[in-house]
Amino acid sequence: MGTLRKRNEKWYIDFYSNGKRYKQCIGKDKKIAQQVLNKKLTEIAEGKFLDKRISSTLTFKEFTELYMDLYAKPNKLSWKNCDLVRIRNLNPVFGKYNLDVISPTQIEEYKKQRLTEVSPATVNREITCMKHLYNKANEWGKTDKNPARLTRKLREDNSRLRYLDEDEISRLIDNTTGYMRSIIILAVNTGMRRGEILGIKWDDIDFTLGLIYLLRTKNGERRNVPMNNNVIEALKHVPKIAGSDYLFMKINGNPIINLAKRFPKLLKELNITDFRFHDLRHTFASRLAMKGIDLNMIRALLGHKSINMTLRYSHLSPSHMKNAVGILSF
Repeated sequence: MGTLRKRNEKWYIDFYSNGKRYKQCIGKDKKIAQQVLNKKLTEIAEGKFLDKRISSTLTFKEFTELYMDLYAKPNKLSWKNCDLVRIRNLNPVFGKYNLDVISPTQIEEYKKQRLTEVSPATVNREITCMKHLYNKANEWGKTDKNPARLTRKLREDNSRLRYLDEDEISRLIDNTTGYMRSIIILAVNTGMRRGEILGIKWDDIDFTLGLIYLLRTKNGERRNVPMNNNVIEALKHVPKIAGSDYLFMKINGNPIINLAKRFPKLLKELNITDFRFHDLRHTFASRLAMKGIDLNMIRALLGHKSINMTLRYSHLSPSHMKNAVGILSF
C-alpha cells in the first residue's frame, strides 16, 4: 500500500515494506512520482525491493553551507538573524562529523551543555534548525538519517511579557535619530517583526491608502499593515538612495540587515532594562489591548494565525472583563 502526497509544490511517495515506512521526494511531476511509486510497489509484491541506504559523503558543516546557498538565502528573509546565527552555534560541535554519524545522544549532550549558556527557547530554536537541515538533506538525497527527529523540546517560559510604558516610549523615540528612530516608530505603531521591517522595499509602501504590503512573512502569508500618521510622517523623512530598492539602507547603499549592536547600545544609554527588539511588538499589542481593542483585531494586526498567540494580552484588556460581567446587570 502506498500513497502520493504533495507538499510545497513537490510530490512525495510514501509506502511500507516489511513493516518499515519509506518516504521519498520525487519532484514536481505527479506522473513521474506515480510511476516511481508503482515501481516500488511492484518490487515489494515480487520480493525484489531492496532497502538501499543513502550513504552521505558530506560533513555537517559542508551541508550547512549547501543549505544556506540553495535554501536559506533564496527563501528566507531573516536568514542572517536566524539560520546563520544558529548554524554558527551548531557547527563548532557537529561541523566536523559526517551527516551519517551524528547520533541522538550527541544532540542530547549538546542540549544539556547549551542550557548552561542560553535560554531553553534558544536551545529549542537551534535543535529545530538542525531537524530542518536534516529534513532538507533527506529531501535532496544527501542522507536518509535524521538524528534530531525525535529530540524533544525543552519546556519554555512563555509568560514573559515586557512592554514599554508611555514614558519609556517617549524617551526611546526622542533620544534616537536617523533610520533607527524610524524603525522604532514603525515597530511601536505597527507591531511588525524586525525581519519584516528591514525587508520593506519602497514599492511595498502605499502612502495613498496608508498601507505596507508584506509579501514575505514568518508564517508565509501575505499581510497588509495599516500605517497611522506617526508611521507615515516617519517614513516620509527616510532618505531614498538612488538605485536602492530597500527602505532602510546604509550610507554605502547596502540594506540594513542587523540591529544587534546599535539597539542594545541605545537601550543601555537610556537605562531601559530587560528589553529586546521583539518586545516592541509586544508594546504595540499591549497598548492596543489596554485601550480596549478587540483581541481578534489585535490578532489580525499582528499576523497571528491562531488567537492562542494573542491571548497573552487578554489580561491587559479590562474592557473585556467589564463587558462580560456587565451582561449580568439588570
